[in-house]
Amino acid sequence: MANLKEIRTRIASVSSTMQITSAMKMVSAAKLKKAQDAITTLRPYADKQTELLQNLSASLDGDIGSDYTTQREVNKVLLVAISSNRGLAGAFNSNIVKACNTLIEESYKGKQVDFITLGKKANDILIKDHTVIENNIEIFDTLTFENNAVIAQNMMDLFTEGTYDKIVLVYNKFKNAATQIIMTEPFLPIESVSDSEATTTTADYIFEPSKAKIVEELIPKSLKMQLYKALRDSSASEHGARMTAMHKATDNATELRDELNLQYNKARQASITNEILEIVGGAEALAG
Repeated sequence: MANLKEIRTRIASVSSTMQITSAMKMVSAAKLKKAQDAITTLRPYADKQTELLQNLSASLDGDIGSDYTTQREVNKVLLVAISSNRGLAGAFNSNIVKACNTLIEESYKGKQVDFITLGKKANDILIKDHTVIENNIEIFDTLTFENNAVIAQNMMDLFTEGTYDKIVLVYNKFKNAATQIIMTEPFLPIESVSDSEATTTTADYIFEPSKAKIVEELIPKSLKMQLYKALRDSSASEHGARMTAMHKATDNATELRDELNLQYNKARQASITNEILEIVGGAEALAG
């Protein structure tokens, strides 16, 4: 009977876990819809802004935008690791940490590499072995362009002041609920547009007030939009990864519960059989 009690306790525990994971899956599914709509509507604007900047910059001399396009010898690198504040999202956060470590070991070996972490989970791991100059976990509580712009401006200042020679974004790009793509995206310096493979033609525009003035104002806005798009991508990816992880956890819990129920029924049947045998044996002994 003690064995039956133990199995019943395990069944109740697994059933409780299954209810929790199922509820978390539904919550993530609801949040995913909103986050997915946000990133899918933002991407065309961000891509068009980048295209416009490329077309405007193609015919400018090297002095325009030099603060953000200056190529320096890379000795100090700033990696911006974008993760989540919560776990239970499969390999969502660990993949970011792995990508950062791969960059350090392969691309920036022997260089000074520091971090800005946007999200608690990556910060908790990276801070143990690396220098984290800034950690922002509140950004995902109110993910707006204005809040994002403050962080982007700080990163731009660190580059223009010469504190870092290169800044790279590391984040999950949203593809669908089950698939997230790890991106290691250069943020600063901006590559020379004339060398960019993405630019094949230069559009003919009428400029007011001037081409140089427009580009001078467009570059900071484009950089802020680049970071905002990365944060939106990461947010949608997080909810998709958590929904998928909780779906698998619910399926596993259901399978385990079914196995325990079968085990319980077998144990109960064996216990009843033994009781019957004991009764029959006692009756025969009395009859004898």
